[in-house]
This record gives sequence, C-alpha cells and structure tokens, in this order.
Amino acid sequence: MLKLILLGSLFSGVAMADNSSFVLTSPSFDDGAQLPMKQVAKDNGCKGRNDSPALEWTDGPHGTKSYAVTVYDPDAPTGSGWWHWILFNIPNDTTSLKEAMTVFPKGSIQARNDAGESKYGGACPPPGSKPHHYVITVYALKEEKLPLKSDASGAMVGYYIHQNMLGKASIVATYSR
Repeated sequence: MLKLILLGSLFSGVAMADNSSFVLTSPSFDDGAQLPMKQVAKDNGCKGRNDSPALEWTDGPHGTKSYAVTVYDPDAPTGSGWWHWILFNIPNDTTSLKEAMTVFPKGSIQARNDAGESKYGGACPPPGSKPHHYVITVYALKEEKLPLKSDASGAMVGYYIHQNMLGKASIVATYSR
C-alpha cells in the first residue's frame, strides 16, 4: 500500500521547482477548470466524447530525450486512484498533442489504463461524488525509450518514469456528476 501511495505522489503536483521554465498548458481547458464534455467518458452512464485533451508544453530541461504524458485521478474511490491515460516514448522533438489523437508520434506507446485499455479513458466519477481532480502531467525523460510495451501497468510505467525523470509539468482539471 505504501508503494502505491508513493507512486501516486510521483504523478501528482505541479512543475518541479528547478524546472519552472518547463510548462504544460491545454487548449482544451484552463488549468483548474472543469473538464469539457469532450474529455468525459462515453460509457458507464457518462455522456462525453472520450477525446484525449490537446496538450502543449515547452521544451524540457537540458538532456531531455523523450516525454511521457499521464492523466491520473487521485480522488477515484479505489484506494490507489485511477490512471486514465499513459503515453510514453514520445520523441523529444514533440511538444504538443492534438485533441482526440488517434495517431501518435512515431515510437510513442500508450500503456494500459485502469480500465485495462491502451488508450485515453475519459473522466466518469461516481454520480454524486465531490469533484474529482484530473492531474495531467508531462514528464521530460533522460532516456529515448522506456523498455516497456502497451500492456504495462501505470505502476510499472511510473517506476521507469521516476528512474529517468529530468523534470515534470502538470495542470489539473476537475469533473463531477
């Protein structure tokens, strides 16, 4: 359990203090705002479009060889949060992702989210719950490729990200129903 808490804390928070010039934004929503319906799930009673958000970031710290992106809900009633999206091995010359992407930069891999699928899974908290926080983070990595495949879990990808991270930048959105 302690390992899960530590991994969850790895993926939360804002840009690291020594990487204040490494910034993440989204044309899809403002930091701190509610997720638009485009980024909400289209199942389990949710009526969104299940589109991944558009993301833009500044160049990572010196030595960045690749990026990883995660969308994590620490408020999910699981005891360990919920991984909505995990994308890694993004080439270092990529500094944006389009909304509703289906074709990713060459070499990028989508890992298995907590719904068991290698794709973006939109927000869909339980009805009547307090607003959930969706932490979207881009990580600058010192390795060009993480040695993982699309069936890797969030915890396994998190381990490799932590071992290779040069910096990170995050934004947060909320959603409730």
